[in-house]
Amino acid sequence: MKENKFIEYIKGIVPGFLVALAVALVGMFIAKFVPKLGAGTISIFLGMFVGNLFLNQDVFQKGYKFSETDILSYSIVLLGATLSIGTLLELGIGGFAFIIIQMAITIVGAIYIGKKLGFSQNFRFLMASGNAVCGSSAIAATAPVIEADDKDKGISITIVNITGIVLMFILPLISKALFKNYTLATGALIGGTLQSVGQVAASGAMVGEQVKDMAMIFKILRVVLLVVVVFVFGHIKNKTNEEIIEEEATDIKKGKVRIPWYVIGFFVTCALFSLKIIPNNISHICKEISNNLEIIALAAIGLRVNVRDLLKQGKAVSLYALGVGTLQIISALALIAILL
Repeated sequence: MKENKFIEYIKGIVPGFLVALAVALVGMFIAKFVPKLGAGTISIFLGMFVGNLFLNQDVFQKGYKFSETDILSYSIVLLGATLSIGTLLELGIGGFAFIIIQMAITIVGAIYIGKKLGFSQNFRFLMASGNAVCGSSAIAATAPVIEADDKDKGISITIVNITGIVLMFILPLISKALFKNYTLATGALIGGTLQSVGQVAASGAMVGEQVKDMAMIFKILRVVLLVVVVFVFGHIKNKTNEEIIEEEATDIKKGKVRIPWYVIGFFVTCALFSLKIIPNNISHICKEISNNLEIIALAAIGLRVNVRDLLKQGKAVSLYALGVGTLQIISALALIAILL
């Protein structure tokens, strides 16, 4: 009986998974000709195009959901195998303080601006985590913890990526004007502000290889703090939901603690890499697999975004993105002047 259920489950996810995989592969191919956009960003918008015009039938939905949630979870776990504690220590106290304060300002600011514009609590949390940490991955990791619906997740991911694309081109110009492309300051501005890892790499590369490497170190620290942000939002959400509090109290009495498996997996792989148990050659493989899995997941996310819902939010969402993006730039510049 269990075997039959498993077969039925596989049959249910295969159609949507194959579509997500195909969109991701096309996105990777196109990215070879426009590398500044990145395969992930291309896959999201290509998925939106395909999903809204052609392949939005029910038969694909289970596969889309599997690709969006499960595959991205595996990507997050593998990402941990690419992060070393030693690499993060290169930033120094000022660098650490910069990232933590910048993230805190972004989170508080995104929640405040969203509240003033009338957005729901879940949507504000997703926008805050996506902009403060690592874009789509952060939103995907935060969504199940706060029990956000697919509509909020899809729209927030789209807006965060659009914001990141715009800033990806603007930040090098700001850096050139203010810092003369000084490596530490430019790396902090790009790595501490941009939403996705791909956008950080692309924007940093526009300035130079050293800036790109420095920006990636700042970005890595933000990614590591994803776990902290997820737990904070989960805690805040649970405190505002009496039913969930009662469930957690029962779990504690039974000796159970509900921690997302991918959060534990992330820390485990990070620790194993830092202890050299995972060698560098394996880490490179993990990074490649993680990146590819994320692109498939982003394609699925695009396939599930309903453009009609996005357009309904048009003006308010645009103001939200503009407000958060502007706040991030101003706070980053101020903190760089003070701490770096």
